[in-house]
Amino acid sequence: MTDCNLFSPMCIALMVIVIVVVAAHFKTSRADGIFVRKVHPYRRLMWFIMPTRNECVVYFEDKIRAEKLVAYLAAAKEKMGCDVTHAYVAALNVAIAENPTMDQFVIGRRIYKRRERSITFSMKRQRMGKGAKLAVVRMAMKNEDTFAQLAERMNASIGHERSGKKTHADKEYQLFDLLPRSALRAFVWLFRALDYVNLLPHAFTKEDALYTSAVVANLGSLGMNPGFHHLYEWGTSSVFAMVGKIQAEPVVEDGEIVVGQVLTVRYSYDERIDDGLGTKAAILRVNEILSDPETHLGCLGPDPATHQPMASRIPVA
Repeated sequence: MTDCNLFSPMCIALMVIVIVVVAAHFKTSRADGIFVRKVHPYRRLMWFIMPTRNECVVYFEDKIRAEKLVAYLAAAKEKMGCDVTHAYVAALNVAIAENPTMDQFVIGRRIYKRRERSITFSMKRQRMGKGAKLAVVRMAMKNEDTFAQLAERMNASIGHERSGKKTHADKEYQLFDLLPRSALRAFVWLFRALDYVNLLPHAFTKEDALYTSAVVANLGSLGMNPGFHHLYEWGTSSVFAMVGKIQAEPVVEDGEIVVGQVLTVRYSYDERIDDGLGTKAAILRVNEILSDPETHLGCLGPDPATHQPMASRIPVA
């Protein structure tokens, strides 16, 4: 029997694999996130006993008084072309900005703080009718945006989706559709494995709608009440919000039951990212903004004071 040649192609290949595996174990850097090193041991243990998002998803329902929201949108629609989706995305953006623990994600049994805050929202490619297609838009959020500027950027994105031009997602779907089942399964496994060890190139995820701070679906635009949505295991989104239609419901005012206009929002979020206090603060902040949007979103009158950036209470680093 001859001695093993350390410089044979097989030995070199095995050594390279070992080096890559060991290096990947210690690699904590990601293009889309900053590794959070100081974590309570209990929270760190959660990543191992509940490694997937849907093992530790928490569901929460919030009711928002919507009389002022209805009046605000009636005035703002003509001026800014906005609706409930615009207002909700704006409110959620502010809430996440002011409560940064909500902008974290768990992957590879580690927790990361997101480098860029973004929100993905769904909309119809075509107007209501048969054959209407659903599309999702992922948008980076900006601290300096006023509500009018955010609405303008959202409308530009929606216009692009409805233009009929092929988007990045369309091209990806067409490519995947050409692959046989076994090849597609292998590709997905490799994608997840590389993402797990932080070796997946950022080019594969930077335009993916599920690599985002939160996903929003406005079922009210379809005349529906919201459901409780699962969290996607693909991507890094730790929050999913479903917005329903504004409708009349009994509410209590000064100890009396009256009929009020109510917007129902149902949240699903990954409890591994937060101890619950940040989540509570974020949900209450969304409620506060949408209960009085003229005060918090502004942009209706000529007074410059009403055109200030929305995210005015972001913690200073």
